Amino acid sequence: MLLTRNTLYTTGILLLWSLVSAVYATEKLTLCIHPYKSASELYKAFSPLAVYLGQAAGIEVEVLVAKDYDSHIEHIIKNKTGIAYLGPASYVKLVDMHGKPSILARLSINGKPTFQGKIVVRDDSPIQSLSDLQGKRFAFGDPNSTMSHLVPRYMLIEAGITADRLADFRFLGNHVNVALSVLSGKFDAGAVKEAVFHKYQSRGLRALATTPALSEHLFIASNDLSPELIELLRSTFYNMKDDADGIKAMKSIKSNITAMVSADDADYDNLRLILATLRDKGVIE
Repeated sequence: MLLTRNTLYTTGILLLWSLVSAVYATEKLTLCIHPYKSASELYKAFSPLAVYLGQAAGIEVEVLVAKDYDSHIEHIIKNKTGIAYLGPASYVKLVDMHGKPSILARLSINGKPTFQGKIVVRDDSPIQSLSDLQGKRFAFGDPNSTMSHLVPRYMLIEAGITADRLADFRFLGNHVNVALSVLSGKFDAGAVKEAVFHKYQSRGLRALATTPALSEHLFIASNDLSPELIELLRSTFYNMKDDADGIKAMKSIKSNITAMVSADDADYDNLRLILATLRDKGVIE
């Protein structure tokens, strides 16, 4: 029998799966999710992934939705048999508190493992630059949101627009609320992710500025898991794009995910610099 490169790779993965499954068949993994939507929505979105990973490793994988962002990080630190999905800002915070976890994969959205946001105004607004926002009303989303608060806040500071130079600023909870409040004229400008900007652009939103490109949301594993199991999970994530069930599991989380790809801690360094500046300015702790 002629063994091709692909045959050898597949045989190796199958052997690794069988070895890990035999060792960990009686254990359970927890897949912990930060509460960026309602718990019921997140259970529905991530359950196919939990099943997919569980079948690959021969281990039960249970979805757990954290009650808030802080308890999400706390659970990651304390849980010894865990996988977690988290945003880039939460990842940086976790590393600061507890050191580097094992990165399994990050999202690739429409072929890109990075994402950006927009600072927006109405089409008919006279505002043409970030410096023009002095004395204006600004809408943010959630205080913990990377693209509807943290990065835009940094951009405003870099442009010389600190909080005391705005007429008013408010946290409206989410990106859609921000877009609608700007369109209605309640606020002069606001910060939203790109998808929300594109959704409401035809209704009269204009992009005033674009954020730097940041590395996407990611999956990590507890360092207490065996190196063999971590590598198996990582390989399973990477190969999802080539498997029909894997594609369904990805699309259940977000319809425009095209792959799960590799990531390195250094991919989040530009966000670290942004968060360090916000800390120095007293915006965050």
